[in-house]
Amino acid sequence: MKRIYLLLILLLPLFLIGQNQNISGGIVYEGEPFLTTNPTNSQHIVVAWMGYLPLNGVVIKTKVSFDGGQSWSTMSSLPHAKPSYGSADPSMEFDNNGDLFLSYVDFDAAIDSGEVYVSKSVDGGLNWQTPVEVIHAHADPGRYAVDRPWISVDRSGGANDGNIYVTTMSPSVFGPLIPPFDPYFVSSTNGGTSFNSWQYLDTLGWLSGDDIQQPMPTHCVAADGTFYAVYPSYLQSQSLWPRYILASSTDAGNDFTHQLLFNSITVPTDPLAKSGYLLRANPADANHIAFFYLDVTHGDIDVFMRESLNGGSSWTGGIRINDDAIANNRMQDLVWADFDEDGDLVVSWRDRRGGADSTYAANSEIWGAVRWKDSTNFSANFRISDTTVAYDAVLAQSGNDFMCVNLVDDTLAAVWGDVRASGKLNVWFQRLDPNGAILSTIQISSEVIPQVSLYPNPSSDLVSIEAKNLIAIKVLSQNGQEVINLGADANVEKTIVDISTLSDGIYFFQVTTEEGIVSKKLVKN
Repeated sequence: MKRIYLLLILLLPLFLIGQNQNISGGIVYEGEPFLTTNPTNSQHIVVAWMGYLPLNGVVIKTKVSFDGGQSWSTMSSLPHAKPSYGSADPSMEFDNNGDLFLSYVDFDAAIDSGEVYVSKSVDGGLNWQTPVEVIHAHADPGRYAVDRPWISVDRSGGANDGNIYVTTMSPSVFGPLIPPFDPYFVSSTNGGTSFNSWQYLDTLGWLSGDDIQQPMPTHCVAADGTFYAVYPSYLQSQSLWPRYILASSTDAGNDFTHQLLFNSITVPTDPLAKSGYLLRANPADANHIAFFYLDVTHGDIDVFMRESLNGGSSWTGGIRINDDAIANNRMQDLVWADFDEDGDLVVSWRDRRGGADSTYAANSEIWGAVRWKDSTNFSANFRISDTTVAYDAVLAQSGNDFMCVNLVDDTLAAVWGDVRASGKLNVWFQRLDPNGAILSTIQISSEVIPQVSLYPNPSSDLVSIEAKNLIAIKVLSQNGQEVINLGADANVEKTIVDISTLSDGIYFFQVTTEEGIVSKKLVKN
């Protein structure tokens, strides 16, 4: 939840609002996407994001795919608790039964009110049950603990399997807040039917302090059911240095232990950099947890990881993940990461190695790196997004503070917001073989899903592509190499592609239309 959403809420529904745009233009805002994949079905993907809906303001929108992102359901939206409210900050997680839980904020800073909610879906994200309140704005008077909630679900199969955990913090949009500032923890032990009383995640000797107004916690549940969370701390009576603190609980939050993760003395200071951080647990190793963050050790902002192989008792030093030249005066930000069920690890970020300097206002792409479970090193970095995005002033506003990535069955799925050539923030989905082959690219926030037909398949020579508003057709080999690149006539709905000179094998047709990009797999024989 950021300052722009306060502006949107104050003006809606009187006007049609777009982020940092002429309000009469009807430009739609779509941002801060979250992606999750059903652990029992790798083809079942759900995306949630914040988007504008006429007469409803900013709402949480969702779409579902049951075929690995090739096709998507129509958009669903969650209703507001009150007509004046606006929604923000979605995150989701499945339980072991295939039920899906979504946490978010619904609030109105103008009338000093709001709540964190969790809604449940029993049909994979197509429909949502009545939201359940987790914590409300006046639960801790003067602090409004209703900003950037994250959700995790215990899938360990142990005594606390199915428990739901939500963390949150105080927001900036409610005005001056009363220190000290604390991270918050709330749990549900009955599958989200109700939530227990809130509690502070920090404690005496491990306080977040008076200076960090928004000590956002990031958390996860390990394979043995241990809950872990990391939050920032700066209180000189505790330490002369800013720190990241690790809190852990083996009994569903009844008791916490705290310890130092590391002193954070080289944090980014650029006010525009999206400098969120993330904690992740390896499902294949209950003792393996990893923390991802941004750091300026080398003078410009890089993506780093520290990891523990003993449940947080000790940690490695920082490992730089982006492999562009060290100290090359280029900024990286918007970090995210995910372990798959086997322990393979993917890390993603917004990359500016192709930009002109270290400023935020540079061309950017989405990049990533994979570390396979049987390796000690990350792969060479690779591009996730298919387009270099020129800087637009929209990106200086809040609303693109997070991207999200999943790695399932050695296949990478990612969502992020960018402006492309539209001058407005929209949400894009990409599915990728980490070896380089693009499987699908969709403007997920669009209400129009591009319809593309490719036939015959298999084919030995000529392939027909049918789609409306065609822009371009690329053909990629299985390892991601571009072998054909064709322009297209938007007024012609059918294009013939000659593949007779290509070697037999698997290829991916990347078809770009005015509505988005779709990739189709073809066998050449």
